[in-house]
Amino acid sequence: MGIDQVQLNFNPTTLTILNVIIGFIMFGVALDLKPSDFKRTFSTPKPMLIGLTAQFFLLPAFTFLLVSFIQPIPSIALGLFMIAACPGGNLSNFITYLSKGNTPLSISMSAVATVVAIFMTPVNVMFWGSLYPGTSELLRSFTIDPVEILFTIFLMLGLPLMIGMLVRYRYPLWAQKVNKGMKYLSIAFFILFLLAALASNFTYFLEYVGMVVLVVFLQNLIALLSGYFSARLFGLPEADRRAIAVEVGIQNSALGLVLIFNFFGGLGGMAIVAAWWGVWHLLSGLSLAAFWSKRDPHGAIPVSKEVQL
Repeated sequence: MGIDQVQLNFNPTTLTILNVIIGFIMFGVALDLKPSDFKRTFSTPKPMLIGLTAQFFLLPAFTFLLVSFIQPIPSIALGLFMIAACPGGNLSNFITYLSKGNTPLSISMSAVATVVAIFMTPVNVMFWGSLYPGTSELLRSFTIDPVEILFTIFLMLGLPLMIGMLVRYRYPLWAQKVNKGMKYLSIAFFILFLLAALASNFTYFLEYVGMVVLVVFLQNLIALLSGYFSARLFGLPEADRRAIAVEVGIQNSALGLVLIFNFFGGLGGMAIVAAWWGVWHLLSGLSLAAFWSKRDPHGAIPVSKEVQL
């Protein structure tokens, strides 16, 4: 059986649970946002603009070059375009914190990228997918309404973000009390959901994951490097470089998975790319965080006991 004939065990109830988890994660991100975060962003917009450019322009363009060079089967290629079009992932703020990066910048960028993604995700999927011959033909085989995709993304990301910011504004003390617990709880539920989904599709996963391991590794590496070195090129401090690298390198694969099942019939190649991304970026992100946590972002040197004293 070919990879595109694989039907992963995702039913409407499973997708609803995933949507709710994503919504709670975005709600938790919004509880972290303060008006001062946005004031800082607009008073010094350079880091945000560099990060968003790397996220929504460089990564999709580099993904197109990667696909053109490796030439995977069309469904895998379209899965890579889908991932490249998604905003930063739900663990990016936590991994930035562990990496000793600029956490306020990470949180602000997550919020702004979420709003931008409502428009840019469907645009990027359709644009880059139409440029590559195999995926262009595949896109024509589905009836896809970009406006419907936009509305779905708004419900999943934009609405929880708005509600969370409103709650933070109206009930700041309550928001501060529940913020950290809600964030960790929602992330824990997401990881459990991912593990359960992998367990229920373990046979398929083992059989076909080898087809996507290399391309996912390369795309994730490109994402991390493009974020870091674009920030470095424009002279941003090390803490900002780390935050932007993580924001670009940790993609919202859960959003990609929902869109794949809602609009592409759960096409096997696309779904397995998104599923493996959900696993791999956790491993790469936490490994990078472990490396950076031992290096002072101000001096970019290993943190020793002498330095800490």
